[in-house]
Amino acid sequence: MDRVTPDRRLSMTQQLVVDLTQQILAGELPAGSKLPTEQVIIKERGVSRTVVREAMSRLQAEGLVETRHGIGTFVVDTARPGDFQGSKHVKGGAYDALAVIELRLSLEVEAAGIAAQRATPEQLQAMREALDAGNARDATDDESARVDFEFHLQIAQCTANSFFIDAMTHVANTLIAVVQKAGPAVTVENRALVVREREQIYAALARRDAQAARASMQLHLINMEQRVRGVIELTA
Repeated sequence: MDRVTPDRRLSMTQQLVVDLTQQILAGELPAGSKLPTEQVIIKERGVSRTVVREAMSRLQAEGLVETRHGIGTFVVDTARPGDFQGSKHVKGGAYDALAVIELRLSLEVEAAGIAAQRATPEQLQAMREALDAGNARDATDDESARVDFEFHLQIAQCTANSFFIDAMTHVANTLIAVVQKAGPAVTVENRALVVREREQIYAALARRDAQAARASMQLHLINMEQRVRGVIELTA
């Protein structure tokens, strides 16, 4: 793992939580895998024992990891109900996806506007690289979906507001559970359209246009809602 280069507007604990969450959602730390030991994280990340323990506690509360005493900490399968309250209500299917999108509309539109004002050049570069990977022609649907989750988490991180970051971590965790339970029915059919929408959001962020960032995010989520409603109509 890479050593943490902290955004000083975030606490070391929050930074570690965000970094590990992104690795989990990107599949770099797959379900069932064991996290590095506390000592390894301390050495490789350059953080204190307290920071590591607080980060592990938050990841457990979010239902992303579980600690098996005497064995270690493991990434949980986000497709099963976890400790996070939202995931307890996941039944699966397009209707759950609509409920999550409704929440995202109330959260992510404003987050995009704030991110446009606060994103660092390093954060924008990381976002650019993630988008390029997800936009590649040989990217699978699963890879593209995970890049989308990571992209939205990165936007939350750019707000430098720990409440937005925590909320989006929860939402991303639940959304993965919804998609895994619903299967192909919720998979975006028109990838080219989704890529274009994400690029519009990124362009607004890069030019520091908060109003355009909000509008682009709102359009992206509304279009996503319409695509899911189309799936519901086809399967009704």
